[in-house]
Amino acid sequence: MSRLARPPYIDTTTGIAYDTDKAEFEGYLTKQSMWLRDWRRRYFILKGSRLFFAKTPYEAPHGMIDLSRCTTVKSADLKAHKKHSFEISTPDTTYLLYADDEKAKDDWIGSVGRAIVRCSSTYVSKGGQAAQGGKGGNGNNLDTMNEDYDDDSSDYSNSSNNPYFND
Repeated sequence: MSRLARPPYIDTTTGIAYDTDKAEFEGYLTKQSMWLRDWRRRYFILKGSRLFFAKTPYEAPHGMIDLSRCTTVKSADLKAHKKHSFEISTPDTTYLLYADDEKAKDDWIGSVGRAIVRCSSTYVSKGGQAAQGGKGGNGNNLDTMNEDYDDDSSDYSNSSNNPYFND
């Protein structure tokens, strides 16, 4: 049985249609909205150097994060005041997201981190070839490759009176 094709993402600024089928990684995350700062559950689709998001897995995505412009992806439980949260940062914007559990968070950080690295001109494939179309020394600070990220779990507890954690 074949599955239905997902509609493409249409960039409203350029009119370019981006194919979102055959994703490298996909699933639900909760994202903080840019304007109202409330949290909304969205379906995320990672394909190449782009992270798309939609309301459901079958709808056309209504947003995109260009990972070729990203500088960091790292844990952000304290910053977001949510368990299983992480941030994706560009020079202009920081996106706050959280997963349903710690494993999903780690999987997303790893997948997004690898996509950012592939966009870098310093990336070398297994065959020893430099990545094509890299950004030329974008200065990515990939905290996913560094086990010393800044969320020290000893700084907080999961007690009921701790305001940093969701229900």
